[in-house]
Amino acid sequence: MAKVVVIGIEGEDGLWIVDLKARSVEPLDSPKAGGLKTVADLRAAGVSVIKGADVALVVKSAAAASSGHYEG
Repeated sequence: MAKVVVIGIEGEDGLWIVDLKARSVEPLDSPKAGGLKTVADLRAAGVSVIKGADVALVVKSAAAASSGHYEG
């Protein structure tokens, strides 16, 4: 099972790296080359890129997620 997720939220600059095992979230330095650079460039052009995830929802708060509310 994957232990690290890279995310970006529509309308927000930059990418974030989520380490599930360490339970941490940190900003990711802008990629300079490689596949992640391609993803960042596509994202900047308005493209959503999803690989290896089967659900992703944006919520206003952890409390909203816990109560089952999400932005639809």
